[in-house]
Amino acid sequence: MSGDVAKSSSCERVKGGSVIVKDGEIIGRGFNSPPGNIENQKRCLNSKKDYDAKVTDKTCCIHAEERAMFDALRNNSEKIPGSRIYFTRLGSNGEIEFSKEPYCTICSKMALDLGIKEFVLYHEKGICSYGLEEYNELSFNYLPK
Repeated sequence: MSGDVAKSSSCERVKGGSVIVKDGEIIGRGFNSPPGNIENQKRCLNSKKDYDAKVTDKTCCIHAEERAMFDALRNNSEKIPGSRIYFTRLGSNGEIEFSKEPYCTICSKMALDLGIKEFVLYHEKGICSYGLEEYNELSFNYLPK
């Protein structure tokens, strides 16, 4: 599901895709790419060290999870509470890769505020489902290795 959506990503750093599901129905889809999919907004290969410390999201792209939430808000807002969001990342060869641990507080706060129930990631240890409060807490406590 979300792996197919990730193929639409134009990000040069990481291709990601998300779907939001409620009662077996996909209610939102999103992939990471520059705002408005405008190519001249691409900053994928810029070093994150080039930005001031106050910049909290140093990627150029709208996250796949954000786009999926926007899509669900536009088209299925009444179905969002209690839904589940899945994220998949693809490697340069187009194959599914393991996701990092929860780290994005922008996505976790939005999902929590919308009433999304669970966040699902594919880790080396398997498919992991996080309740949104747990996911948000883990994101706030994340420290890069």
